Amino acid sequence: MARFVRFSGGRGPVYGLAEGDTVRELSGTPFGEWAPTGETRPLEGLELLAPCRPTKLLAVGFNYRDHAEEFRHPIPEHPNIFLKPLSCLAGPGQGVLCPRELTGRVEYEAELVAVIGRRTRHVSREEAAGCILGYTVGNDVTARDLQSPAEQWSLCKGFDTFGPLGPWIDTEADPLAGLEISSFVNGQLRQRSNTRNLIFDPLFLVSYLSKAMTLEPGDVIFTGTPSGVGPVKPGDVMEMRIEGIGSLINPVLAE
Repeated sequence: MARFVRFSGGRGPVYGLAEGDTVRELSGTPFGEWAPTGETRPLEGLELLAPCRPTKLLAVGFNYRDHAEEFRHPIPEHPNIFLKPLSCLAGPGQGVLCPRELTGRVEYEAELVAVIGRRTRHVSREEAAGCILGYTVGNDVTARDLQSPAEQWSLCKGFDTFGPLGPWIDTEADPLAGLEISSFVNGQLRQRSNTRNLIFDPLFLVSYLSKAMTLEPGDVIFTGTPSGVGPVKPGDVMEMRIEGIGSLINPVLAE
């Protein structure tokens, strides 16, 4: 198993391998050739960044049956795809900003996120597994009062800091085997489900999206959230957990 992290080094962002309480610094990136530099650092206190720098953040709406029912939305026959801008990317521990204008209701959404490992176009579902480097934890933060079934998805999910990812890319996680996914606000459980409940699984999504666009190494796919979403306010702390991968924690701050 490999867990690739990305952190602030003296020369800018650096990739590393998280091994227990230690991070081994790497030369290169997980999306090409890499090797340990021989330098190690303690994981505690390390400023972790989002574990990759995608060219695009793709996402899927209403991909858990219970979430669709929660919003009285028809069960989709095809994936409901939208884009989040790169400017919304945030890392572990980074503050998620409640915007000072346009919205008055910011909500969390715990999500499994697939990370593309190689250039991908027109692949089958069977080929898709070889195109995914691994998985990480995401929070598809949403300005819910701007969202409607057909409008404003890019805006309501695209504010700065509305795309936290982390803490690492886990190359051994298998969502098809069933991973528990949950969210907590100030330590209180808000969501709990299992990746077995995804309507469209990650392999299907990679194949489906590759028929429309080229997926580049480091691109990410937010695969959807289960029921139980709700609002947060400045001072709250959000924690998204996925079994076998880890925990993504972000405080909520006023812009």
